[in-house]
Amino acid sequence: MPASNADSAPYWQAAREGKLVLQQCAACGLKRFLPRHLCPTCWSDQTQWVEACGRGTVHAVTTVRRAPSQAFREKVPYVVALVDLEEGPRMLTNIVGPNAEQARIGQPVEVTFEVRENGVVPQFRIAGGNAK
Repeated sequence: MPASNADSAPYWQAAREGKLVLQQCAACGLKRFLPRHLCPTCWSDQTQWVEACGRGTVHAVTTVRRAPSQAFREKVPYVVALVDLEEGPRMLTNIVGPNAEQARIGQPVEVTFEVRENGVVPQFRIAGGNAK
């Protein structure tokens, strides 16, 4: 589970509520991900959180079949993807669900939430599919 900090705490809280949120710069309007203190475009520290629609498109995808460490051994195979959200930001995420390994570039995906022992993680599934 990724560690929460002052910049990302609202993101993780929203995930626990089943919402995908993004930071939006109050000065220039840029919607961004990963959460951070300053806008990467205009350097403003004026940030608001907005709910994302939860839809996007696969930009890049790969299936991991060989665990990079012992901690991931029982997770393989798993699908890692870059997803372009409809709001603009690109997220590094997992594609989950029974048809996850069929994910392809350009394919529409939708957010789903994976409950873990110590939190909730937004993941994506092929649009119209079912999450594991």
